[in-house]
Amino acid sequence: MKPHFLSRFLFLFSLILASSTPASAFSVVNLTNYHQIELPKSVVGPESIAFDCRGKGPYVGVSDGRILKWQGPCRGWTEFAFTSPTRPRKICDGSTDNTTEPICGRPLGLKFNPKTCELYIADAYFGLLKIGRNGGRPQQLATSLNGVPFRFLNALDIDSQTGIVYFTDTSTAYQRRLWPLSIATGDKTGRLLQYDPCTKKVTVLLDNLAFANGVALSKDSSFLLVAESATFKIFKFWLRGPKAHDAQLFTQLKRPADNIKRTNSGEFWAALNSRRGLQGNQTSPSLWLTKDPVGVKFDEQGNVMEVLDGEGGPTLESISEVEEHNGKLWIGSVVKSYVGVIKS
Repeated sequence: MKPHFLSRFLFLFSLILASSTPASAFSVVNLTNYHQIELPKSVVGPESIAFDCRGKGPYVGVSDGRILKWQGPCRGWTEFAFTSPTRPRKICDGSTDNTTEPICGRPLGLKFNPKTCELYIADAYFGLLKIGRNGGRPQQLATSLNGVPFRFLNALDIDSQTGIVYFTDTSTAYQRRLWPLSIATGDKTGRLLQYDPCTKKVTVLLDNLAFANGVALSKDSSFLLVAESATFKIFKFWLRGPKAHDAQLFTQLKRPADNIKRTNSGEFWAALNSRRGLQGNQTSPSLWLTKDPVGVKFDEQGNVMEVLDGEGGPTLESISEVEEHNGKLWIGSVVKSYVGVIKS
């Protein structure tokens, strides 16, 4: 082999190796160190997970409209708050009936403001709420826009410096209990919204979204990520800089994303719905190095850092959130009766 030909061969070979690096540059998290914390009897659906300003919790919103706090294996779950201002306990406590949600409430997105220790909640029926550090009755911050009531608030995040709350309104046409119709009809009335605590005004940042879902603020507060579940997309919406108020595609997924949570280091976990039993496996194993990705961790540029493998079983077949906290992954679900925990 001639020297110049060998040099060219080695150069091309190095390019091939370089091009294959992204497929093996991230790690796969399996269920080896998995356990779960069962919810109290009857309730289900710990959609979102939050830890307070002292790191205590987790706190979860469940199917009967309450916010529960985990107090450890000895004390278990205790009631922290509720979202319906006139919640009838006889009807609501322990309910998993979605027809009672407009009465009992359905808390979805949860987030503590680390500066004030107040819990902010996106309730699907009662709007954007705030609860003091001692829990109890909610304060309604926003229930409508331009006189039109919200129909399906979903996820939220908070800028701890300004107190501004970013949240999603999944649909202006369908309530949460009718969510399949939003998908089936091709509804694109979802919105990304902003609540300013100084002016108490709600502003539309991005509209015409097909099932607007999870939202997360970047570490430097320069952009938001927002999930459009019906199209399997996540968008990046710039808040400042030369691209301010512009939206661009962050990533195109093979499965619909639900909640998005930022880590302390500035990366993002997106929960993925497996859709098992609906459309079969939606994901290319060659891309993800696993046949059942139920969560994916991205850096700010959209590069994959980690993938959570559901391993094809029922345990993680329907997850709504992956929250990274104190060396563990805390896993929520809108339908399951437990919170999953994986030591990472």
